Parts: sequence; C-alpha cells; structure tokens
Amino acid sequence: MTTKKHLLLPILLFGQFLLAQNKSAIPLNEVIVSDNQLKNFSSTQSVLKITDSIISKNQSSLSSLLNYNTAIYFKENGLGMVSSPSFRGTTAQQTAVVWNGININSQLLGQTDFNTISTRGYNSIDVKAGGGSVVYGSGAIGGTIHLNNDLKFKKDFNNNFEVYYGDFNTLSAVYGVKFGSNRWSSNASFTRNSSDNDFRFIGEEGKNTNGQYYNYNFSTATGFKIDSRNTLKFYSEFYDGERHFSITSPYAVRTKYQDFNSRNLLAWTNTLEKTVSNIKLAYITEHYNYYEDIENDNTSSGGVRSLIAKYDFVYELASNSSLNAILDYTNSKGASSGIDSENREIAGLSILLKQNISDSWKYDISARQEISNVYKSPLLFSIGSLIDFSDFYKLKFNISRNYRTPTFNDLYWQESGNLDLKPENSYQAEMGNQFVYTDFSITATVFTSKIDDMIRWLPTNNGNWSPINTDKVSIYGLECLLSWKKNFGAHNFHINSTYSYTVSLDDKNNKQLFYVPYHKLTGSCSYSYKRITSYYQFLFVGEVFTTSDNDPKNILSDYNLSNVGLDYNFSKKNIFKVGAKIANLYNEKYESLPSRFMPGRNLTLYLTLNY
Repeated sequence: MTTKKHLLLPILLFGQFLLAQNKSAIPLNEVIVSDNQLKNFSSTQSVLKITDSIISKNQSSLSSLLNYNTAIYFKENGLGMVSSPSFRGTTAQQTAVVWNGININSQLLGQTDFNTISTRGYNSIDVKAGGGSVVYGSGAIGGTIHLNNDLKFKKDFNNNFEVYYGDFNTLSAVYGVKFGSNRWSSNASFTRNSSDNDFRFIGEEGKNTNGQYYNYNFSTATGFKIDSRNTLKFYSEFYDGERHFSITSPYAVRTKYQDFNSRNLLAWTNTLEKTVSNIKLAYITEHYNYYEDIENDNTSSGGVRSLIAKYDFVYELASNSSLNAILDYTNSKGASSGIDSENREIAGLSILLKQNISDSWKYDISARQEISNVYKSPLLFSIGSLIDFSDFYKLKFNISRNYRTPTFNDLYWQESGNLDLKPENSYQAEMGNQFVYTDFSITATVFTSKIDDMIRWLPTNNGNWSPINTDKVSIYGLECLLSWKKNFGAHNFHINSTYSYTVSLDDKNNKQLFYVPYHKLTGSCSYSYKRITSYYQFLFVGEVFTTSDNDPKNILSDYNLSNVGLDYNFSKKNIFKVGAKIANLYNEKYESLPSRFMPGRNLTLYLTLNY
C-alpha cells in the first residue's frame, strides 16, 4: 500500500504534463456540475431529478423529501430520529449517498442517517436507481442519492431567507446567498432546525417523550475561473446536531445522541481540446457521542477521518465516443469505544467508455478494480445501452456487478470483529421503457438482482455476536415514474408520481426481507395561478414484516398520508411569499417501526424572502 501512495502523485502530475501539449481550449460552460459521471454516464439507468422548487415544499430532512417523492422506503425510529432506507429491496447499507461526486456513507456503520442531511443547501438532488459501484464504490447497490452544489458563472447576487414554524414548537430557519460574475461563483447557506417533538399519539394514551432535537448545517461552494482552461472549486459542509431518542415506556432510560460531521472538497479542472482532467482532494470526518443515560455523563463515542484523492481523466476518442479513467485512493483512520485505532486503505481504478453508434443508439461499458489492505475486492463492471426509437419511445437496459465493503464495526469491533469478511456481492439487470408525449412522460423499469455474502451479526459459541457472510437474497420488481406539466395561460399544472413493486426474498427460507414493503406509491400535484400556488402530496406504503420469518403477528399495517399546502406571493418578482402546510391531513395513525408512532395532523406556517 505504501507503494501505491508513492505512485499516486507522480501519475497525477505526469498526466498533466502530457496534456499540456494540446494548444486549443474548450470554452467553459456557464454551469459547472460537481458530478460529471452522473451527467455523462447515467443515460442507461433511471435518474429522477428533484429540483429546488420540489425541495422547498418538503421538510428540510432528506428522509421527508425522498419519502414523498421517490420509490425509496424509509424506516424511522420516530420523527427526526434515526432514518434508514430500503432502495429496490436492499438494506440501508446498500444505498450510497454521494456529495458532489464523493461517497459519504459512514465508515463506522456503512450507511447514512437520512435525518442528519439537510436539503436546503443544494441546487438539486438526483436519485439514481440501480448499481453504481464502478464509479461510486461501496454501498451503491440499490441506488445512489446525489447531493449537488452546482456553480453558475454569471453576474448574480441574491439573498434568500426562509423561516418555518409549526406544531410541537418546530422551527426551521434557512439563510442562503448566491453571488458571482463571469469568473467567480459562490453560494452559501445556513440552516437551523429544532423541535420539542412532543406530539400526542393518535388513539393511544400519552405523547412522544424525550424526542426533542436540534441541528445546524452550514454549506458553501465557490468556483474561480483561472483562465479559459482551468477552474478551481471548493466545497465545504458542516453538520452539528443532538437528538434525544424517544422512549416507548415511561420507565425506560432516557438517552441522547450527538453527532458532528464535516466535509471539505477541493477540485481543479483542466479543459483542453480533446481532454478534461479533474483532480479532487477531499477530507471527511464523522464523530458521535452516545449517552446511555442523560442523567449522567457516561458516553460511548467514536469517529473516522477520511482523506480521499481522485484523478478523473476524460479523452475524446472521436466525435461520437469518449474514454474516462478514474484513479482514486482513500485512507480512513477511525476509533470508537468498541474499536482501537485502526487504519484502512483502498486504491481503485475505473475505466468508462461511452459511444454514440448513431443519433438514436448509444452504449457505455465500465469496469473497476480495487486493492485494499483489509479485504479482496471483486472486479466490478457495468454495461448499458440506450436506443431512441422515436420521440415517443426509448428503450434502455443495464447490467452490472456491485458490492459493499465491511464497515469498521464489522472488521474491528473488540472481541467481535471479523477480519476474514468478504465484501457483499451483487449482480443486477434492469430494462427501462420511457414514453414521452408532449407534456407527459412515464418511465417503467423492471429490475432483478442477486446478492451474495450479505453480512449479518449472529451469536457465536462463546456468547458474543460477530458478523459473518451468510445471507443470499433474490430481488425483482417494477418501478414507474410519471410526470405531467401543462400551462394554460396563467394557469400552471404539474403532476409527479412514483410507484414500486418489490419482492426481496431470503434464499434460505424464501421469505420477504423484513422492512421491505411490496408496494409503495407517491403522488404530488401543484397548481399555480398568478401569485397563488397550491399543492397536494400523497404517500401510500404497503404492509411490512418486522421479523425474518414473516410471522403474520409481526406486521406493520399499510398507511395512506396526505399533505396539502398553499402560499401567496406578494410581489411579481417573487420577493415576499407566505404560506401554510398541513401534514397528515386525515390524521392517519401509522408507524414504520413497532411502537414508534408518528405525528398526527399538524400545521406549519412559512415565510420566504428573496432579494
């Protein structure tokens, strides 16, 4: 591994030396995207783009946004508590969260808590279904969630202030600023969320106790055009939060959890006649403190610091084809109350080829190989194609091999970690049919996957629990995305909907994985007329099993939720807007974990200023 570290820097520098012989430059686009692979190598898979207008109609947590606008199912330990996804029938550790092209899943747990991600600081959020490990590494099996801070190089200065106040003393305040010129572009946002979270249970005695929380998030992105060929960008984000975990019994011990996460990314892009080089250096930290009893100061804690170096090189082979090579290196150092100080190194090389055979037919092929000081990684690959039969119908398919690496807890937990673990391995295939007619579009995708060597913590002969590679899972299903947008003079209509049918079977007993619903349906419609905008959101989640044996006694019932909102803009230039939103309109009683009841009907008022 020492040799790899010594080779990395010369490779990066030598690549730049070779490219310097090209003389002509490609003009830089006005919009600089932070994730080139998402833009250029995702056409053969399903990608749902969530714009800032949709983001603003939802709560600030990533859980709420994705729950009401995508096919992803979320399991929550109560409002604002720990939230984990199931994407296409997979586990929470098999969905990767990608921040400006960098995988930010926890090195300790292997997953992201979606209630610790504030959505207000991003220009857009993309949801890419299916495998993506060739580009984004561990965990990109069910799909990837992309958090984007794109930069626009144009003259601009804008301030945005939003404040939301609702039941249970819930407060959210957001301030954002954007400014730039033809050479500079900057944006920054600050978000503060808090709630007493003491809602009364529907049809039950008592109320949510010890559920209060608060968090702060600061995010910034800055870009500078050095000249027509070179651009320097810097992205940074800090999150600080505390949650008291809700109790299910008045006699339960009250606990709380604190976490602090930071992400910093420096990127340099060099654009020449037939080549684009992008060097990224990222430093990511995660740290937590867990209080087993808030009445005393005894805590368990842990954290990981990761340094990531990534060299991304694109070469235009011809007018209709390009080759993309990605060389990356990650060094992670971590420790916790159950783990001594440990160090993990991963180096990887990805090769991606894209070609347009004709105006209506394109394909891409990619492969990745990793080397680690802890585990042996399989050769990963992805093959996809898109055929554009007409303006009305497109066909696309993709097959891939993906994986998830063991976490720090899996490998190093004292007296339980297993250094012989293999990465989880997955083969996937999907076929998508996209229909577009004037203002209406629908995409229907059938998918299947086979997952081997799933990691489970099981009891051992000495009384401890230890992780082993044991489970095999077979998954198949259907996903549909629908969109319709129409303007009649000053009347504007917009409808979005998603539906998923998912079968995820444990091969040992042919039972559905617990916390994977067969059915999930979302819908939203908005109507605006001049300065008035109204919207309605709908969510249906089918019943889920809570045990691996699918015991009918251990089922969470299906539920239907509705939200409705209305706002009025007092200015033609969208400067001053006020609105109200009613969540859980019909006061539905529901839970996504046993005895973890969610809020009934509640009201939020909000104010937005743009100047």
